[in-house]
Amino acid sequence: MSRASGRGDKVGPTIGPGAPCVRRIHSFVAAVALAACVAGTTAAADRITGKPFATRSEVHAPHAMAATSHPLATQVALDVMKAGGSAVDAAIAANAALGLMEPTDNGIGGDLFAIVWDPKTRRLYGYNGSGRSPRSLTLEEFRRRGLEEVPSHGPLPVTVPGTVDAWFALHGRFGRLPMARNLEPAIRYAREGHPVHEVIAYYWERSVPRLSKWPGFSEQFTIDGRAPRTGETWRNPNLADTLQKIADGGRDAFYKGEIARTIDAYFKANDGFLSYEDLAAHAGEWVEPVSTRYRGHDVWELPPNGQGIAALQILNLLEPYDLKSYGFGSPVLLRRIRRQRCQMVPCRVPRDGIAQRQEGWSHVYPNKTIRLILK
Repeated sequence: MSRASGRGDKVGPTIGPGAPCVRRIHSFVAAVALAACVAGTTAAADRITGKPFATRSEVHAPHAMAATSHPLATQVALDVMKAGGSAVDAAIAANAALGLMEPTDNGIGGDLFAIVWDPKTRRLYGYNGSGRSPRSLTLEEFRRRGLEEVPSHGPLPVTVPGTVDAWFALHGRFGRLPMARNLEPAIRYAREGHPVHEVIAYYWERSVPRLSKWPGFSEQFTIDGRAPRTGETWRNPNLADTLQKIADGGRDAFYKGEIARTIDAYFKANDGFLSYEDLAAHAGEWVEPVSTRYRGHDVWELPPNGQGIAALQILNLLEPYDLKSYGFGSPVLLRRIRRQRCQMVPCRVPRDGIAQRQEGWSHVYPNKTIRLILK
């Protein structure tokens, strides 16, 4: 499952019920750079066994495993699987919880990308849960405002949120428990509260001055105008109400009901373009994952419009080099990775790409994406 906050690839819960594990590589360069930073701090670590650069021990589980960016979300996922839920049920529950517990990176106002291994059919399924831009927002509007690029904040960069649609699409194919059961933990924590963790509190505090100018932010995401502090209990009854409506009314409660009309009214009042019609017309897509083989391992990603294919290209460019000889986290290794990244050809739609236009919306998908990652 993906984190849901805006367009592009996002990291979210990685959950498996004992089936072969498929791990998405969202940013190979960032991962290696992070490992290098960790390696540089090992002198201060007190590790008596295992890899010296590791900050945590390996996790072993015979039946199920869940990994998210928040301990409570991980516990939610495990509880769902203990109750008989599938890995997808657990991922949906964890994703909903993260939207509450880590709003700096997640939320039902964003997108969702997923790769799912189905042990029954022994194949991978991909879902692109990203939303289109508002149909009434045109290039001419940006030019009229003197903008040469999409701003990072405000109403203009907002696309149709695809997360809720993706929840129900994935659940329809792979879910076991009722959706109301999957959303119940997030609803409960939203009403009763949970302690805010340190890193989340840090980014939350940084976001308040930047986002408070937008109507509704301070009322919804602050305590008396400030971010919640580390360890402070945070409640979000409005989000609980929204999730409860989705649990009771299903997907259409979000895209065609009162929630959609509230979103429409907000953007009309705040110089935005996202409309009820945009929400009502939204539909995500099942897609075929693409892969490359790197040093004996098949690495799988989703095709564009996400950035996964860039990771596959970087792996192909790096494979001819003896990276191990450079030394873990060495400057030579990082320079090599950076150089290959800079040499990477940007993913562009080939001439035989298929342009899909629906009622003024435009999506372009290459029908031979695999050519971009051929060696």
